[in-house]
Amino acid sequence: MSERRRTVIRAEDGTVRITGPSAGPPLTQAVLDVAGAVLTWPDLGPTGLPTAEIHDVRQAQQWLWAVYGERTAAAVDALAAGTPAAELTPPERPTALAENAARLALGHWAARWWPASHLDGIPSLEPGLLGLELAALTHECQQLLDESGESEGIELLEEHLDALDPLIRWRRLLDPPRQLDHVLGLIDDAADNAGLDGEALRRLRSALEQDHPTPTATPFDVSDLFVRQRAFALAAGGLRTATDRVIARGSGTNDWCRFPPGFVDASENAVSWTAYAPGAGRRIEIEVVADIAAPAAGVHLAAEVHVDGGPPSRVPLARQDDMWIGGADLDLSPSTTPRIEVGILLPGFDPGPGADDRAAREAVRALARHRLSVAATPHDRTASHPAPFLAEIVAAAAIEEDF
Repeated sequence: MSERRRTVIRAEDGTVRITGPSAGPPLTQAVLDVAGAVLTWPDLGPTGLPTAEIHDVRQAQQWLWAVYGERTAAAVDALAAGTPAAELTPPERPTALAENAARLALGHWAARWWPASHLDGIPSLEPGLLGLELAALTHECQQLLDESGESEGIELLEEHLDALDPLIRWRRLLDPPRQLDHVLGLIDDAADNAGLDGEALRRLRSALEQDHPTPTATPFDVSDLFVRQRAFALAAGGLRTATDRVIARGSGTNDWCRFPPGFVDASENAVSWTAYAPGAGRRIEIEVVADIAAPAAGVHLAAEVHVDGGPPSRVPLARQDDMWIGGADLDLSPSTTPRIEVGILLPGFDPGPGADDRAAREAVRALARHRLSVAATPHDRTASHPAPFLAEIVAAAAIEEDF
């Protein structure tokens, strides 16, 4: 599919911008820091070449031609020298480097924004497996990166080496994913370039020397290769007495931008609250379904409570079993029925309230479900379906068992 015309402009702050497909709120953008620039792709809808914000043209010239073509690279160089803005027609198809960069950016997006939800039936992605594929993709995209970007790839590899042995065993299945050998080869090459060694890497190099490994004789589910938290018993908190009268209840806003991944189940229904009347007083109690990977101690979320449009008050939440739970007294007249709004945040991380991106969150869930459906039959995909991540294939295999 050909791209629409792309305009290269000189931004007021001295950066050079290459326009790309329009993007929505942060949770719908795949972003990649590269040498001298930031590249952005939309996750929803057709992608193609990215938008680029170039702050160092000299650094960016190491990859510009390989992503956008020689004419665009020359135009950016001219713009930096003070010539007027140029309007160019990009290549009909993204280059190989552009496609790899888009995949790497999407992988980082998945690590941050994947809408894992037990309530919605969207399994989480194995962090070790996704981390290893991101390390492999980082190595494949090294032309794009400066030294800090390459170092992040090595750090990902070192952090997730525990997932390497299951990947090697996966290779011995009757029909492993097509990209598995490619990923393993990139990991081997990246480790060799960085001077890394260890038992897992030596086993990897030995396995790769076998061009056609003998398939395992014992069939097993690929999801069983990876250690996953399967139990998810929802335990409600018991913070009130049986005589408390309920005066209002509702669902809160679950805005993923206000806390890191892995804290809260991504469902819109994960946040609930109930207002009680214990005698003449008024009290609110809040329950939030935790993500299965949520920290058990040391980090505390908070609820931000607005009553009748007034200023927010924060209610600390503590992890209890598979819930975040908290409560606070409300300053209300006993004769009123309050209008209450509740949102969840992590103090110190919170970017502040913004527009309610409920529609965008639902679109991200639809994207995740679509990608999992493609991952369930990766060898039957069409050209319009990029290869799923290995972590998505494992998650798709686990859906029937866990959900």
